[in-house]
Amino acid sequence: MTDQTTWLTPAAHQKLQDEYESLTTDGRRQIEQRIAEAREHGDLRENAEYDTAKNDQGFMEARIRQLRHVLDNAEVREATDTGAIEIGSVATVVDGDGDEIEFFVAPSENKVAGMLLASPDSPLGAALLGAAPGDDVSYEAPGGTFTYRVKDVRPYQA
Repeated sequence: MTDQTTWLTPAAHQKLQDEYESLTTDGRRQIEQRIAEAREHGDLRENAEYDTAKNDQGFMEARIRQLRHVLDNAEVREATDTGAIEIGSVATVVDGDGDEIEFFVAPSENKVAGMLLASPDSPLGAALLGAAPGDDVSYEAPGGTFTYRVKDVRPYQA
């Protein structure tokens, strides 16, 4: 993977592809319709509906460009089991109080409902990468230094 490459699970890839398709078809039609309706209200210089629709169009087009970039530069694959934490791993860690926490280590485009995400670009995600069960990992955050003991590692399964 290069700096431009984003690892995606097949499910995350499909979700982003579906969002892209929806925005480039229905989303664009709806925005065009809103802009046309707002134009009918008269003077565009003082037309809040028109301004809002144009702003929404700008945000939507930016999201379309972002999605296209991610999809064009995606490495789509299932996670593998190497015994160490890598992108695509689910890591179970234990904090200083003995509480177990489970993190999915993957780029934010792979968000899964009900799972904590540790992006490899974040301090926690970067600290977890390469660790194996029994290893202690520490990272700096605005609230101080945090340390976890890795209890278990497994590949993510959708």
